[in-house]
Amino acid sequence: MRVTLLGTGGSTGVPMIGGADGSGDWGACDPTEPRNRRTRASIVIENGQDQRLLVDTAPDLREQLLACRIPSVHAVLFTHAHADHISGIDDVRVLNRIIDLPLQAFAMQRTLEEITRRFGYAFAPWSGPGFYRPVLVAEPTESGSTHDILGMPTQVFRQGHGRVDTLGLRIGAFGYSTDVGEFDESAFETLAGVDTWVVGCFLPHERHWTHANLPTVLEWVDRLHPRRTILTHMGPGMDWAWLQRNLPPGIEPGYDGMVIDLPDA
Repeated sequence: MRVTLLGTGGSTGVPMIGGADGSGDWGACDPTEPRNRRTRASIVIENGQDQRLLVDTAPDLREQLLACRIPSVHAVLFTHAHADHISGIDDVRVLNRIIDLPLQAFAMQRTLEEITRRFGYAFAPWSGPGFYRPVLVAEPTESGSTHDILGMPTQVFRQGHGRVDTLGLRIGAFGYSTDVGEFDESAFETLAGVDTWVVGCFLPHERHWTHANLPTVLEWVDRLHPRRTILTHMGPGMDWAWLQRNLPPGIEPGYDGMVIDLPDA
């Protein structure tokens, strides 16, 4: 199984729009370090049969797939319906064309309802031929469920994200938890024994009511003891080199284009 981090930034990306000369606001991030340039959070999970699950359709989806040389996608899972996780949905039509099929779209019912309200045409019935619009087939799920997605047993679990819940996922030794501020006990149970965990960490120290900061993530790591923890959904306060110097062993900052190879689930 191969996981590619398409994007590792927060909702504004890094750099943010603005800056003194209009070239971008980097916050605490060094603009000369390429791993500080972050698009919005998304990943691709590839099974052993050249099939791929896309997790979220970020606004930067086209650029991400090209930069990471992802030739095709066969299913989608949406963690939640915030704009930085769904606004690239129109690019799915090209993914439809590549495999000449609609794509299953797994998400919580509330998430599917919100995405359908905003992008109803993507879920409209399709009879072909051709794909002039994205075509997704809704596959409702709920916390605690396990789905066979492209032959991968995918467990999903609830994550607290302020006023909304998000979906985390576990496939074999791999866990993914973007956009999370708190876990309940069932989430910890699902993540127990995880080997490699990609987890959202928006801020180095400051508290945020919807996202974990670094001290909170370190507490979670102390409880779960993954062999490898990789940070994602990082804001402009999270400089890559500073994190490399200051994180404890076994914890590292992710970066756009990072590839993680794991045993097949």
